[in-house]
Amino acid sequence: MFPFIRVTSSILIPTYYFVVSAAIILALFWITARAKKYNLSHKITLDLSLIIMVCGFIGARLLHVFYENFAYYQEDYSRVLYFWDGGFVFFGGALLAALFGVLFLEWKAPNDDERYLDLFAPVISLTYAIGRLGCLFAGCCYGKSCELPWAISGRHPTQIYASIWELGVVLILIGIESISSLHRRPALFRRPGSIFYLWMILHGLGRLLMESFREDFRGPSLGLSISSWISLAVIALGLVLMFRRKPA
Repeated sequence: MFPFIRVTSSILIPTYYFVVSAAIILALFWITARAKKYNLSHKITLDLSLIIMVCGFIGARLLHVFYENFAYYQEDYSRVLYFWDGGFVFFGGALLAALFGVLFLEWKAPNDDERYLDLFAPVISLTYAIGRLGCLFAGCCYGKSCELPWAISGRHPTQIYASIWELGVVLILIGIESISSLHRRPALFRRPGSIFYLWMILHGLGRLLMESFREDFRGPSLGLSISSWISLAVIALGLVLMFRRKPA
């Protein structure tokens, strides 16, 4: 593992935050370029990006605090603010960001809300893939014991599994988007929103797969981790939203 980047003898930068920050910067450049390409509002795109970043940070922190280690924070509630010590759950951030993001789009772009969802889908996917590499360097989200040639420290490199899967999802989403003629696309992907709903399904499946290899604390939830239950719900919702739509 490589948890810190040494700048000087007294200055250390957490590798996780460095990787996540780099991913966010890359995402902002890409999302603004995509907004221009698809003729969507630059202002709304950046405002939505800010909502996703802020709500993602807060939601990810809160789910960790209240679900994964609440007893620890009860001892001293000020520890909730010590985010530099780590402690974030992706789905907590994703759910809060989705809630406020959808509300924002219903307010600012009700007629184009699903076009914005499609705009963000591959960008979110790539950001997640890079972010998981930050987990690898930090040594969190580790896998079960493994004796395979690609094992890291004797464990399944679940962070790398997640990154590879999500990069594959990016290629699939971009591949479908690259079919410029809507009538050449498969019927399911001719309406706005379908790219995002496909991401929901594929991300949920990948997360379920990764969860089966994880060995860090996942929380007792009827035999499955809370992330697995959320993944199942995300897959189900994605399928409902995808198949309720009539082909164009």
